[in-house]
Amino acid sequence: MNNQIVQKDINNAAWSACDTFRGVVNPDQYKDYILVMLFVKYISDVWQDHYETYRDQYGDDDVRIRRKLERERFVLPDIKLTEKNDETKEEIVIDKFSATYKSLHDRRSAANIGELINIVLDHIEESNKLKLEGVFRSIDFNSEANLGKTKDRNRRLKQLLEDFNKPQLDMRPSRVSEDIIGNTYIYLIERFASDSGKKAGEFFTPLAVTELVARLADPKPGDRICDPTCGSGGLLIQAAREVGTRDFALFGQESNGSTWALCRMNMFLHSFDSARVEWCDTLNSPLLIENDRLMKFNCVVANPPFSLGKWGAENAENDRYNRFWRGVPPKSKGDWAFISHMIEISLEKHGCIAVVVPHGVLFRGAAEGRIRRKMIEENLLDAVIGLPGNLFPTTNIPVAILVFDRSREKGGANESRKDVLFVDASREYVSSKNRNTLSQDHLKTIMDIYNAREEKEKVAHIAPLEEIEENDFNLNIPRYVDTFEEEEEIDIDAVQLEIDALEKELLTVQAKMAKKLQEIQR
Repeated sequence: MNNQIVQKDINNAAWSACDTFRGVVNPDQYKDYILVMLFVKYISDVWQDHYETYRDQYGDDDVRIRRKLERERFVLPDIKLTEKNDETKEEIVIDKFSATYKSLHDRRSAANIGELINIVLDHIEESNKLKLEGVFRSIDFNSEANLGKTKDRNRRLKQLLEDFNKPQLDMRPSRVSEDIIGNTYIYLIERFASDSGKKAGEFFTPLAVTELVARLADPKPGDRICDPTCGSGGLLIQAAREVGTRDFALFGQESNGSTWALCRMNMFLHSFDSARVEWCDTLNSPLLIENDRLMKFNCVVANPPFSLGKWGAENAENDRYNRFWRGVPPKSKGDWAFISHMIEISLEKHGCIAVVVPHGVLFRGAAEGRIRRKMIEENLLDAVIGLPGNLFPTTNIPVAILVFDRSREKGGANESRKDVLFVDASREYVSSKNRNTLSQDHLKTIMDIYNAREEKEKVAHIAPLEEIEENDFNLNIPRYVDTFEEEEEIDIDAVQLEIDALEKELLTVQAKMAKKLQEIQR
């Protein structure tokens, strides 16, 4: 008998658990409760599976088993709940249990179940500070504001714990692969993004877009990979998968505390425990620093917030890391601020950068135009790839990917390359009810065009820097790729004959209807 759980089963079981909160809590809020509970269930199942394996080796030597588990990945500690005796003033143990999902499920009918879940989360954090410190700080399972008054809250939390106790959500490594758990986490994030509308942009980039950006960035074994606006971590994980080995280091920064926590859990679920993900404002107070300077990376990928206002322009002139020496972007649009940061943190003469941007980045003038011009004159820009509209849950506008290559700098491996590849991939998509997507065939087509770096009628153009200068450094794709389709010639005489025939048919039908009406009226 095959006891392995398949991807579809675990996805469906996890998504059905969301029914507990639908209609009560906003999707952008209840995603945190669901994903945290999935995480607790996963690490509990892993802990139990490994504990039983080591017990077979070490017998009942509990201390030795726990130390081995802690060295390998994490520890789930024992918890003692006490209260003070009013008469003796002594502390009395009123309950003792482990910081696991099973302990919570056993106590699912407790009057203080929300408080108990919070206690378990606190102990997990405290016992795994290096990997999980702060991950649960923004989630409160005892919140009346989010989950309702005590009776309703307890009912919902009991149902949630029961939902995660289904056989399909038995996530022991002996029954389900690590990849499946990680994929389920990403699957849920994608579903939450669809439900959350505009707020989804805080934590989600469509999977096909992350895969394309990761392929374009082309990370190699040994690389340090960074996403300075990492959201829930999907792009970092995809870039890691592109490497093909475990020889890489992941780094990220995220300004939203709740989203940062999702990213940390996402890294853990994919066994990227050593990923360094900082909770900070990338543009105003970056924390990926070494020797008092910005860390440098081989590969930088990002989908920054589109045209972010109030991004910190007032601080840019005096930026301690001099990231904005090419110019300060307007305070109402931070796109080129993020791009400037990405360029500055990539390795000189080696680093590759791939970034998703709105089309305005390609042609807006003033300060943005001046920054764009300087980067082009430095020979950093390698490719401009236009994508279809309606790919994101947050907006239906088309977007582009800019690829910068610092190996084109003087002394770099590609310093002789003095042109920019323009690709119009706006027709490469699968249309669906809610939004468009890119299939694997579409991704392959785009990558084949990018790697071939050849002219392709109505799709791709290689523009020398002189041509871009003639266009006043405007990167609007239609200036370089002629996508005009000639309209099919219309035979006016044939159309007129068709209209005449239809009018005769209409007269015949009207006569028949008139005759029928007369018969009915008799």
